[in-house]
Amino acid sequence: MVGRDRCEDSAVRDGVTTRPWIVVSDRLCLQGILFVLHNDIAWQLLPLELGFGSGQTCWRRLGRWQKAGVFDQLHQVLLAELNAAGELDWSRACVDGPHPREKGGADTGPSPVDRRKTGSKHHLICDGRGTPLKVITTAANVNDVTQTLALVDGIPPVAGRPGRPRRRPDALLGDKGYDSNPNRKALRKRRILPVISRKGCPNIKGMGKLRYVVEQTFALLHHFKRLAVRWERRTELHDAFVSLACSPLRRRFLWLSERHESVLT
Repeated sequence: MVGRDRCEDSAVRDGVTTRPWIVVSDRLCLQGILFVLHNDIAWQLLPLELGFGSGQTCWRRLGRWQKAGVFDQLHQVLLAELNAAGELDWSRACVDGPHPREKGGADTGPSPVDRRKTGSKHHLICDGRGTPLKVITTAANVNDVTQTLALVDGIPPVAGRPGRPRRRPDALLGDKGYDSNPNRKALRKRRILPVISRKGCPNIKGMGKLRYVVEQTFALLHHFKRLAVRWERRTELHDAFVSLACSPLRRRFLWLSERHESVLT
């Protein structure tokens, strides 16, 4: 999907200003988007010297790809490759929901940390090895427990193995913020074992040794500075950044598995 965007430099011919159209390749636009995602700079400050096109061009292409479902397709392809390599741990999944700072826009609300400011929250479910399966963006004042079933049901069908595509883990691990008897009942109906600590009771022994992977995944995601502080007022653009940031993590797990196999052989 190659788009046509205006060149930044205008030409003046016979007293008439013209803006010639140039083709900016998808690869260059993707590199520009990744540059903004990693360095957290304003779109208008994207250096033209890098050859990625203007910030407006990259911003427009990001929205176009998100609307076309490109990142959802990339998500499913990478998960299928990991599943085919046996690198998805379906024995358990972990959920968590820390929140980034945010400047405004849709899906924002009073921050539990600072009520004077609005904020957003990322709700994440990952497999037993920390591979992101689904991320949802909500207002910061949305309770974690309300997104449990949405995260589980949002896992796409993952191919890569013989038989029907899989989309359900065997167990779901959560802290006391996900304590809910109705959710436990709904998870059991989905043939998922809920392993969730109860409020007012000691934590389940050994839970932290299994749930650390979701904290690790959040730390890796927030290495992309654009996700640590949300600047996009349009939720779909922020979600596009989140999906794009998850893709290198999935590719990283696949690369580690391939490297491990090459060392063994």
